Amino acid sequence: MSTVRDRDLTRGARRAGVLVCLLLALLSAGWIVRDLAVARHSADVWWTWLGDARRPRESTAWATSTLDPLLVLGALATAVAVRRSTVSSPVAAGALLSLALATALLRTPLTWTLGAGRLPGPDGGLTAQARASALVQLALAVALLVVVAADRRRGGRAGRHTRRPARGLAAVASSAYGVVHTAPHGADAGPPGRPYKGAATVAAVLLGAAGAAVAGWEVHWWVRIGGDVYRKGLLGDASVFGALLAPPVHWHALALALLALGAAAAALRQASWARPAALTAAALLAVHGATALAFAGRTGQFGRLAVLPGVARLELATAAFVTAAGLTALIAAARPGAPDATEDPDAVRAYGSAPDAARPPHAPPPPSTLPPGW
Repeated sequence: MSTVRDRDLTRGARRAGVLVCLLLALLSAGWIVRDLAVARHSADVWWTWLGDARRPRESTAWATSTLDPLLVLGALATAVAVRRSTVSSPVAAGALLSLALATALLRTPLTWTLGAGRLPGPDGGLTAQARASALVQLALAVALLVVVAADRRRGGRAGRHTRRPARGLAAVASSAYGVVHTAPHGADAGPPGRPYKGAATVAAVLLGAAGAAVAGWEVHWWVRIGGDVYRKGLLGDASVFGALLAPPVHWHALALALLALGAAAAALRQASWARPAALTAAALLAVHGATALAFAGRTGQFGRLAVLPGVARLELATAAFVTAAGLTALIAAARPGAPDATEDPDAVRAYGSAPDAARPPHAPPPPSTLPPGW
């Protein structure tokens, strides 16, 4: 029974996934354009993403954070990958699922943090618009999950009657004179697109360590500031207006830790969807750490590093490690995965038909007089 073809994404599923990805990117891009329109200077949006407390026009608030350009780029990259027929179905499905999971985790708290508060002045309805946008993005994330799940279920039902050639026929073909299989007989290359062991190990170790470091700091803050205060940073407080589409700070960190640890586990298993999952988690971690470092540089913390408290220095060291680990894991996950060896498992090739054709190991030499059609 075929174990890979049953999970192929059909052309219709790929087109539906591309459309949903484009809608996700369009929503976030619209809010970025809105922030650029209300900023006194265009650079203010950039500095706000890096943590600098700059104000837009009066009686309004910023809507976006560093997550929004990441969501735009991630959705567009996923759409391009899914649209390309050269990207194997397991990898394309993994990219759609990774985008859907990241969107759901980072947008879910907005459904309640934006539900109770209103901005004063003419932009009083802005929170309702931001909440509606978050709900639409959550619905689109669910749509991605449904597209992949429904297509795989349909492929599984169709694949019940699709079997490979009998093993005996393959054995006869492999013993034919002058004919060898393109892949070793009986070798199991696994699902196409799965990461190779070296790259998977590097990504798993780095993502696991970075995720554990982020989670460790969350435990530290929970102990240090107490459960009541920590809960406000985890579930949000509608009375505090920062960036409207930014999740609560502790929710954000825990979501990144969860994505990183999940991607690390997938990489250790060399799952077919490990590469897109690792790319998603690594990009989020790298930007998260780089943002903390940029804010520290903006506030002059590096210039007075020697007089900073030990906790502050340890935070900066963790941010540097998370940034480096995220970038390195990003490079490792971006390496090509295993090729699709199941396109024609019984494909054969002959040797001796050309003067420069190499004879495979342990194969007999061609006859001195070549038969017709050799």
